[in-house]
Amino acid sequence: MFNQHAKWLKVTGDEIPWRSPIASLNYLLTSHVWRQDHNGFSHQDPGFIDHVVNKKAEVIRVYLPPDANTLLCIADHCLRSRDDVNVIVAGKQPALQYLSMDEAIKHCNAGVSIWEWASNDKGAEPDVVMACAGDIPTLETLAAVEILREQAPDLKIRVVNIVNLMTLQQQTEHPHGLSDKEFDTIFTTDKPIIFNFHGYPWLIHRLTYRRTNHRNLHVRGYKEEGTTTTPFDMCVLNDIDRFDLVSDVIDRVPKLGYHAAYIKQYVRDRLIDHEEYIKKYGQDMPEIRDWKWGIQK
Repeated sequence: MFNQHAKWLKVTGDEIPWRSPIASLNYLLTSHVWRQDHNGFSHQDPGFIDHVVNKKAEVIRVYLPPDANTLLCIADHCLRSRDDVNVIVAGKQPALQYLSMDEAIKHCNAGVSIWEWASNDKGAEPDVVMACAGDIPTLETLAAVEILREQAPDLKIRVVNIVNLMTLQQQTEHPHGLSDKEFDTIFTTDKPIIFNFHGYPWLIHRLTYRRTNHRNLHVRGYKEEGTTTTPFDMCVLNDIDRFDLVSDVIDRVPKLGYHAAYIKQYVRDRLIDHEEYIKKYGQDMPEIRDWKWGIQK
């Protein structure tokens, strides 16, 4: 049904100029793999996004709001739009709120933004860019940033959130795409990028393979791992959790030097603690379940 509708929109939009605009087709996907811990592996996967991106750029839009205010903003835009297929991916479980409504409106209009309140590189070059797209990947990225800022306070980190996935594609390929200059300004031309993604990692590589800094882009995402387990363990099994993200930074930022050994040992021990705790209690550790951004915003 999606295929036929997307093709119909493409043909009628390009070749039948007298047709009146129609309301967009809006998909709201709430049963996603990261919080379907009772059946996430057997019943869910994020591959619909890949399928959507195959269609004509004039028609398709993909949004991954990280919190409720961005979801409201994106939903308002999609319901007002015409002649598009809008896919909104947002979990239905309780989640943290990161942005005020004014901040959410600005973020959604841009499609991709540096979250200054989570970053500490203003006025300097970042040592690493921590990028995220999706509600659970954003949560884990922010938790990883908090660990890094506590364990390595001299490390300069830039946090980038992507709410409009198609901004990653080049401007010449999609109407929402960033120009190369805009992309380079946000993501740098030579710094490591640790990208935590809701879906299959190779989609991000596919969208960005012509960008200047693609060689330094390392993507984490769903890799067909899972079982009936805890929500955080689904993240651990697919390496999108905060501890594996910290390890990724350590492996790619030479500046950390010998201090990296202590941070690496810390995250390794925390992963062992996690495994032992869920085996004993059947739920995630309290510091995981109840985590909130603790650095002054």
